[in-house]
Amino acid sequence: MTATRHFLLAAGGTGGHMLPAYALAGELIARGHRVALVSDDRGLKIPGAPAELETHVLPAGRPSGGPLGWLKGALAIRKGRRMAIELIDDFDPAVVVGFGGYPSLPSLLAAGATKRPRVIHEQNAVLGRVNRLMAPRVDAVAVAYHHIQRYPAGHELKMHITGNPVRDEIVAIREEGFPPLLEDGIFRLLVVGGSLGATVLSEVVPAAIAMLPRALLDRLQVVQQCREDDLEAVRARYAELGVAAECAPYIKDFPERLRWAHMVIARAGASTVAELACAGRPAIFVPYPHAMDDHQTYNVVDLVEAGGAISFRQSDFIPAEVAKHIQRMAVEPGVLEEAAERAASCGLPDATRDLADLVESFAAPPMMDVIRVGASLPRAASGIAAARREAK
Repeated sequence: MTATRHFLLAAGGTGGHMLPAYALAGELIARGHRVALVSDDRGLKIPGAPAELETHVLPAGRPSGGPLGWLKGALAIRKGRRMAIELIDDFDPAVVVGFGGYPSLPSLLAAGATKRPRVIHEQNAVLGRVNRLMAPRVDAVAVAYHHIQRYPAGHELKMHITGNPVRDEIVAIREEGFPPLLEDGIFRLLVVGGSLGATVLSEVVPAAIAMLPRALLDRLQVVQQCREDDLEAVRARYAELGVAAECAPYIKDFPERLRWAHMVIARAGASTVAELACAGRPAIFVPYPHAMDDHQTYNVVDLVEAGGAISFRQSDFIPAEVAKHIQRMAVEPGVLEEAAERAASCGLPDATRDLADLVESFAAPPMMDVIRVGASLPRAASGIAAARREAK
């Protein structure tokens, strides 16, 4: 039985940071540990936290907006670091884990000041600013992709590919396999544009579908997430084409929709990419062109290289090219199934478990357990230990 430890997690105020933190917290709690999470007010309003999770709000300035903004941000970070030291002294975590975003920075700095092991998890294929700053200073860096950009040189031994945690419902889709597509059967297309939809998808996808042959239109079923402003126009266009379509600003039962989908058209946020790879669904990705450091473009490199997806720059995402790809995938025998298999090969369904193993490996065991634990380190920890011995 695993000895109880305390773990402190720190995450920025977006779903991309908070949801992996919630997943790790749930896994560590299930293993018998006590977990606390630090974020800002915005982050802690995001749903999905385990009921047993303790939460704390600390100041977390964002250095921006010229000299005055930098000064205010630095003072807020300094105040947050001081408060985080007090929290660490009281909570006594064995390991502090950061998930990126400025709200994670004070806790990671405080962990360094109090000599606590530190692990960071990066959700995107480009290290964010805080993780980029902290990577040389922490004990391990968990990443989600093989191709990582902006990673500090000389610290590669700290890198461990764990993947991005995905929901159990998505893992279940992977276990069920790809839905069969008969030669004259229904072809199901799922279109998602992030949490609020994307106007470019609302404009281009219906126009591309209008170019498909009638025989394929009669087999087509579409579920599309749209912005509120685009909703009625998209519905009207599909009705005009005689295509069975369901359009909504938010897809509440996303796992169920993904389960029956044969292909997906989507933005390339870290969570979306991880879920489609884990489920094994071929995709057309349209990375958001204004994402920080163009990270969405890099998020899909592994999947595209494996043959499980294609990616269009938004400027190249035009109806004729999209129609050509949809038709090929839907009509040519075996193409869709092979792409699904290649997509699944990039999926990491054990990401939550592997991340928890990595984090646990840095928790110092009670003295009575030193020999036992040292003889049976988790898989991730064993790699770290071997790397350190080799480096010496």
